[in-house]
Amino acid sequence: MRIALFSESLPPNTDGVVKTLTKLVESMQEQNINFHFFSSVKPDESYEWTRHVTKVKSVPFFLYSYYQMGLPFFEGISKQLDQFQPDIIHLCSPTLLNIYGLNYAHRKHLPVVTSYHTHFVDYFSYFGLDWLEPTGWAYLQWFHNRCHMTYAPSPSAVRELRRRGIRDVELWQRGIELDLFSPDLRDNELRRSIGAENKPILLFVGRLINHKDIDVLAAADKILKARGHDYKIVLLGDGPMRSTLEELLPDAYMPGFVHGEALARWYASSDIFTFPSTTETFGNVILESFASGIPAVGVAAGGVGDIINHETDGLIARPKDAKDFADQVERLLIHPDFARMLGQQARFTAQKYSWNIINNRLLDSYRAFISQSQANKKKPRLAA
Repeated sequence: MRIALFSESLPPNTDGVVKTLTKLVESMQEQNINFHFFSSVKPDESYEWTRHVTKVKSVPFFLYSYYQMGLPFFEGISKQLDQFQPDIIHLCSPTLLNIYGLNYAHRKHLPVVTSYHTHFVDYFSYFGLDWLEPTGWAYLQWFHNRCHMTYAPSPSAVRELRRRGIRDVELWQRGIELDLFSPDLRDNELRRSIGAENKPILLFVGRLINHKDIDVLAAADKILKARGHDYKIVLLGDGPMRSTLEELLPDAYMPGFVHGEALARWYASSDIFTFPSTTETFGNVILESFASGIPAVGVAAGGVGDIINHETDGLIARPKDAKDFADQVERLLIHPDFARMLGQQARFTAQKYSWNIINNRLLDSYRAFISQSQANKKKPRLAA
């Protein structure tokens, strides 16, 4: 099986899409599957598979300058694809680069699938562009319905896409590295280093951008402080909201992005994971907190609401409601035994999400489309 993938999200970028595709690469390598990426970014040499990535020219995305959109023109991509001879093409976003892959697949009569990673239409409202939402959904419908299948990461995303007129949608969930994220990594010295040895740590992990709704966390912090609660907020990530958050949360510890075991150690050393984002298609960080044995407070929106089982492994607040978010966090601050019980159950929840099982289902889906495509090509044409 030979798979060509188009994506603007690869290392050194850091987000849920990058994690997902990196784990997919591991699964493909384990099965000796040939693959090649066409991308606006290229992993460094620490990623052995960087030799399977062709970097194309790019320009900054108009909403977020750190996100580079690939420009497929003048790059000889068609020639490289002809040489690679893919059996199937996987598109990871509805950009110009991916449209190039879509058109190539149609010209060559190849099966083409796509994955839905980001509720990017929801982002318009954060920039005062609500009027663009109908156009955005019409464009997504056009793009996804030209593919044989769309893989969505959560049941809520599957339902939303079908409701929006996208026909063929399947679930491709996300997994968790249980050997990396573990309660056993709790580090009291790490807590002591930020002055939190005797107070709870409230953790947020992710890009510091407005559509993560971190302003809700900042507003909830004011409410909780007014009620007399003492704790330490830790924000692991970076982004355009950093300076604003430094003003809103002057007591927060903000070391930037943290990766690997260092990240896992922060999870395990925290007490409550706080994640008010309403725009997640899945919510990888929720699983990371669960695997680390800490409960999460999230909101009833998007993929986060699909993962958290209210009062079983975490708590759910109303979307964009700082008071309700503060109320849910307060329940765990006041009742640490309840928080520990939720954290123990959270670890059990995380164990249901195996990357091997999840990605093997995806690869089997690839094989089914390839087999069907090859069978169709072998069918004799009826004489006119």
